Amino acid sequence: MTTQSLKAEVAAFEAEAKVLNDRLADLDLAGRLALVAGLAGRAVFTTSLGIEDQVITAAIGGDHLDIEVATLKTGRLFNETVALIDKTEETYGILIKRYYPEKADIDAYVAQHGMNGFYESVEARHACCGVRKLKPLARALDGASYWITGLRRGQSGNRATTPFAEADAERGLIKINPLADWDIETIQAHVAAEGIPVNPLHSRGYPSIGCEPCTRAIKPGEPERAGRWWWENDEKRECGLHVSEAASSIIPNASNAA
Repeated sequence: MTTQSLKAEVAAFEAEAKVLNDRLADLDLAGRLALVAGLAGRAVFTTSLGIEDQVITAAIGGDHLDIEVATLKTGRLFNETVALIDKTEETYGILIKRYYPEKADIDAYVAQHGMNGFYESVEARHACCGVRKLKPLARALDGASYWITGLRRGQSGNRATTPFAEADAERGLIKINPLADWDIETIQAHVAAEGIPVNPLHSRGYPSIGCEPCTRAIKPGEPERAGRWWWENDEKRECGLHVSEAASSIIPNASNAA
């Protein structure tokens, strides 16, 4: 692909995302998801089984929307998270497709860094997220036109400007964030009103839940995502799923992943 054609492709994605963002802004959650489900192309929602994601899953299952639901089984999830996958499927009569890391990738990582080498450096931690999350995510999104996430502006300063729709040119799709403008109080009230099953770890001080070795309960007054990779100093720390530069550096040919 030439530089000129790549720029044209990126511009087209950005223009589509802007139009879609404006349309989504005027709708409620059900309307936002229904709009995306009705668009041409495959839509995939990736859930980590957190409270935000459970709200989206409930809406997809309750309205029988044509949106695939997938999760990344990293091999290091909390038992509570794993159990919630089955419970959620039973509750809403849906299939949550599991995507796993490749054994060869895990073996290579352990050989180089050790099983818990992610504590030793940011680079080692990114490498672990790369094999356990980013590569499985690439398979989950292969061929998708729309990627639905549970990102919210209130989760961290790094996500404070999250739009409802944004271009992900590296993956060749539009990312949809239907809960971008929901605060945690609204989320909690909705879950209580609708009887949505949630991870019991939320009530134990874990507002944001990832892999067990990389997640701790937060302290009073800390931001929602303070418990993620708590040993690192960078307040904007992410695993790379929602950082395009990280995705494109870890996944070869990421611009052609979908």
